Amino acid sequence: MSTATHCPYCALQCAMSLAPASAGAGGAAVPGGALPAPVGTTPAPLDVDGRDFPTNRGGLCRKGWTSAELLRHPDRVTEPLLRGEDGHFRPVSWEQALERVAHEVRAAQASHGADAVGVFGGGGLTNEKAYLLGKFARLALRTSRIDYNGRFCMSSAAAAGNRAFGIDRGLPFPVEDLDTADTILLLGSNVAETMPPFVAHLAGAREAGGLVVVDPRRSTTAALTADGAGIHLAPAPHTDLILLLGLAHVVINDGLLDHDYVAERTEGLESLIRSVAPWWPERVQAATGVPAVLVRETAARLARSARTGSCYILTGRGIEQHADGTDTVTAAINLALLLGLPGSERGGYGTLTGQGNGQGGREHGQKSDQLPGYRKITDPAARDHVARVWGVPAESIPGPGLPAVELLASLGKDGGVRCLFVHGANVVVSAPDVSAVREGLRALDFLVVCDFFMSETAREADLVLPVLQWAEEEGTMTNLEGRVLRRRRAIEPPAGSRSELWIMNRLAELLEAPSDFPDDPRAVFEELRAASAGGLADYSGVTYERLDAGEALHWPCPEGSDGTPRLFADRFAHPDGRARLVAVRASSPLPGAGPEAGAFQLATGRLLEHYQSGAQTRRVEALSAAQPEVRLSLHPAPAARLGITDGAWVRVRRQPATAAAGGARQGTQPEPVVLARAELTADIRPDTVFLPFHFPGLAAANQVTEQRTDPISGMPEFKTPRVFVEPAVVDPGIDEPTLDRLLPPGTLVPAPREERP
Repeated sequence: MSTATHCPYCALQCAMSLAPASAGAGGAAVPGGALPAPVGTTPAPLDVDGRDFPTNRGGLCRKGWTSAELLRHPDRVTEPLLRGEDGHFRPVSWEQALERVAHEVRAAQASHGADAVGVFGGGGLTNEKAYLLGKFARLALRTSRIDYNGRFCMSSAAAAGNRAFGIDRGLPFPVEDLDTADTILLLGSNVAETMPPFVAHLAGAREAGGLVVVDPRRSTTAALTADGAGIHLAPAPHTDLILLLGLAHVVINDGLLDHDYVAERTEGLESLIRSVAPWWPERVQAATGVPAVLVRETAARLARSARTGSCYILTGRGIEQHADGTDTVTAAINLALLLGLPGSERGGYGTLTGQGNGQGGREHGQKSDQLPGYRKITDPAARDHVARVWGVPAESIPGPGLPAVELLASLGKDGGVRCLFVHGANVVVSAPDVSAVREGLRALDFLVVCDFFMSETAREADLVLPVLQWAEEEGTMTNLEGRVLRRRRAIEPPAGSRSELWIMNRLAELLEAPSDFPDDPRAVFEELRAASAGGLADYSGVTYERLDAGEALHWPCPEGSDGTPRLFADRFAHPDGRARLVAVRASSPLPGAGPEAGAFQLATGRLLEHYQSGAQTRRVEALSAAQPEVRLSLHPAPAARLGITDGAWVRVRRQPATAAAGGARQGTQPEPVVLARAELTADIRPDTVFLPFHFPGLAAANQVTEQRTDPISGMPEFKTPRVFVEPAVVDPGIDEPTLDRLLPPGTLVPAPREERP
């Protein structure tokens, strides 16, 4: 008998069926012409099949087809592991493990105060786990110090959406609405590799010649514009905002805006007109490298489609993961509003959520400033409502905490976090400036990591608690459309593993927490429904019974409603019902003159075969074999000047903080490096290099990214740090201690925690 569920990876949440493994299964054709499943060598206890569903139509990507191979992987952690005084892990009982955690929490708070305990969550947790984790932090741990890795993913788009619309839902329309579009402007997203089944929804725009992709690389997605299918715009790094200001300039100055829509449904046009006035197409060309004729052509295409066809503007991490990411996304929203798209029948604006529950995970309390239902933690009415549901005084709920980068920067410091819980995150690979994060983790008094593998972060822990994988648990997820989905158990978990709900339930008892902490997912969801009722993200009308009956329920879904698949048809979420045109300005109008020898802007991103920090996909043999090591994409022209050949080893180092304003590290502190193989390609700008961020240690792209953040969203500057690239002589089989001796003095090499003093 098969189990209907959804893929554990990205926010597309492709539907799949799981059945007990059959001998010799694998490699069969699947619906919709999708590729057959890659053949791996790790036995999978379940057969995976694509299931017809609006987002994926029976197709899966390579990660989805191989997802079941991880369920019984030999690297699974299946019993609590406590680090001894000798630095080695040894198994302990669950009773011993949880009593030790409770002791460490009490000790940290007795010595340093309530906020000496922190929690770092994840955008892959189910709605139930994300909700209970926020409650656990604030009531059981009595701390304000909680945030999550979604801060690295969706925070700029969320901040821009809230500012413009009064609400944040990635796609405020079903993804199938894109099928009828004749123009789609896609900014900073390589969907052909990050969520391949999504590409089917671009077919209509491609057939109409209207797929416009903005990316400094000729990515797999940008290549879809070839042969008359659209336009590829390749702006210089960190000039996306200027390009968007230029498009808005043309729309306004050429009389292309929707005057009636703007007058009836928006506020702020006069300020916006002034803000885009300096960015006529020729000046945009000088700053971005995008020809003025293409700026005009793109603006005209968007306006024509908005009037007579169907037009959508979509954003992704490429324009969001910047220190001005909120303003850049705001500029994209401004363009959509000028064209009359959001809430119309002719198109819309949306952002493509990344992590599996990146939408639901940011709605119910994991964020440092948030309570369930997307309520602000500083709002007295919101605090009163949630306090009633939890059965506690409102004043007992802590106030806002620290966003992720600030939270991680406080680790082990006076007045900072001394005891940290990590759930569903691998910050030693995924956080900016990971060498500084690793130092912070090692300065903690106690680190607890809940994971099913010994991730790079788990290896730094004092205690590792084994938890369930996706096919071993029940719960709900919310996909990129805001549709709530059921995750269903298809296989029993290993005997020693436990759900995070169970862990929080037992710890809450040991810590004598007020309120209840159910360990049954359905009971937790019922409480989430009540806590979210009346909030922006209202789930009170969603039930397991309705989901199991196959109802398509998009939030907000108040009690008694059928949900809201399309937002903004009549009004926006601001009190007056109008959207805000927010004037934004480019912080760096023009790029500098020619770069120094070996100097580039670094872009980071994902590969088709891997996901996020790679802790899972690097363990799937078919995926790891296809992409076994980190490669630096580099244009052949600068490579020739630097004496770098294809496949050669290169060293990537960050520009020192003393030479780059805003750098996180100061003085003569050693700068980390990345070692990678060069991959020469004409599909990238000569001033840009690209690194995937899925690899650990000396291959970690985030060794050279910055802690500088967006002042509104807290998003780190992941995409355009300035780096230097130079040849490196490296034996491919060399170990890190030997490699350390070959690198220049002062190079920071991550050593295993057992080797630290």
